[in-house]
Amino acid sequence: MTEFLHLKTFESLSPFEIKDELIKLAKSTSKRGQSAFLNAGRGNPNWIATTAREGFFLLGQFGVSESRRTMSHPAGLGGMPQAAGIADRFTTWLADHAEMPGADFLSAMVPFAVKTFTFEPDAFVHELVDSIIGDNYPVPDRMLVHNEQIVHEYLMWAMCGKKKPAGKFDLYAVEGGTAAMCYLFKSLKANRLLHAGDTIALGTPIFTPYLEMTHLEDYDLKVVHIKAPQENKFQFTDDEIDKLLDPKIKAFFVVNPGNPTGMALSKETTAKITKLVKTKRPDLMILTDDVYGTFVDDFQSLMGELPQNTIGVYSYSKYFGCTGWRLGVIALHEDNLFDKKIAELPAAEIAALDRRYGPLTLEPRQLKFIDRIVADSRDVALNHTAGLSLPQQVMMSLFSLAELMDHKKTYQAACREIVHRRARSMIEGLGLTLTPNVNFDAYYGLIDFEFWARKNIGDEAVEYLKQNVHPLDLAFRLAEVHGIVLLNGGGFEAPNWSLRVSLANLPDDVYDDIGRGVRAVARGYRDAYEAQKRAAEDTKVVETVPAE
Repeated sequence: MTEFLHLKTFESLSPFEIKDELIKLAKSTSKRGQSAFLNAGRGNPNWIATTAREGFFLLGQFGVSESRRTMSHPAGLGGMPQAAGIADRFTTWLADHAEMPGADFLSAMVPFAVKTFTFEPDAFVHELVDSIIGDNYPVPDRMLVHNEQIVHEYLMWAMCGKKKPAGKFDLYAVEGGTAAMCYLFKSLKANRLLHAGDTIALGTPIFTPYLEMTHLEDYDLKVVHIKAPQENKFQFTDDEIDKLLDPKIKAFFVVNPGNPTGMALSKETTAKITKLVKTKRPDLMILTDDVYGTFVDDFQSLMGELPQNTIGVYSYSKYFGCTGWRLGVIALHEDNLFDKKIAELPAAEIAALDRRYGPLTLEPRQLKFIDRIVADSRDVALNHTAGLSLPQQVMMSLFSLAELMDHKKTYQAACREIVHRRARSMIEGLGLTLTPNVNFDAYYGLIDFEFWARKNIGDEAVEYLKQNVHPLDLAFRLAEVHGIVLLNGGGFEAPNWSLRVSLANLPDDVYDDIGRGVRAVARGYRDAYEAQKRAAEDTKVVETVPAE
């Protein structure tokens, strides 16, 4: 077993940094031919959505032809695509290229979008074409006009399901969910909604950056954990939810479905939080990170239940297999608590914000919080060049439209089937039977090793383990002996003796190997305990034998 003191040096590191050390060990093991290298520590899926991508790359070819139509210089210069008549030209061009991958999708997509959103055809197609060429700054800087309407409809389906709130959300297209987190923390502080020393609540276990960012000197926030224990099927207990009654808690941040637990808030848990906020804490700010919502049937985000109180964060990365594209969105309802709180700030703080945002508008007090987030993302002074790159926004539109056009939800069913099949395989490798849970997204799984080990190697062996072995030994031993990389759950505020496994990024046939690897480590721990126990008994026998 890895030395205790050696492992203590890693305690302060994020699981995502410890992962690099585990990868080195696992690759070394694999090179020696002892086992295959299995990295289930990273969350990107090993599938991609092809329909929208085929459309994207074909659309780019049309875009270049439109540029050459405006200007065609032998040195390789084109002009800017022109809007007049572009929709008809696109229809004709697609008919001429009907055999190309993506042509069928684009031919159906344009009339679908025009009909669904009552778009003017030339304006919509020109936004797509000019944006895929990328020859302009983003205008509006927050999000392209047609893209925002398309993504709004997609989010209402993905996040709000059958219970769509009245009114609409303003959206800001950002460089993935991670950028959304950074921008939101920055703007909440810049707009005096959170001050250094303020208290927030985190629903734990939780994606580690939410734990780590709060302690940076930039924010210096106090944190109350709202815990979702495995004993309660990773749902917040009533006592934990009641912690939110404390008026010192300014904001509640939650990842739903959970990372690393893979468990969405149940309808009962959501109802309890909703009731508490509406009746006792209407001043509570909420941030909900719902990246994995599309993997749960009939998913309902807090942004649908509490739209006035909630900032929604969504990333396209996992569902569409596009982590490298960096596509995310921040959603804030047009009637929201954040704007109201800013308007109610003390006069001195409002005056300071007037100075901060004064260069952007003659009426800085009328600047909505969502637009302040845009400005803050570029340190205000560079607001005029803010916004997600235009080709990225086109990709976002195409992913959204492909899903909205899939009325039978064939793609969604296929994604869910993949991860649930892998979850069953890993559970079988652990020697268990998977109990169905409608709230489980199966994108990640959390192996609570202590909970499992008590049933499989006994309480005494587990107590020996906890007293003599560092919890990180579990992850290091899996890497060093079996070539398996899993993240330590303790870094997510999950139990110390737990592991996060990604069920999305490895071939189907290796997940039972991961389960068996965990069982093998457990047998090693049991053998060490029994050897220690025999040694202790032998010592006791020797001590009782009388000296001659």
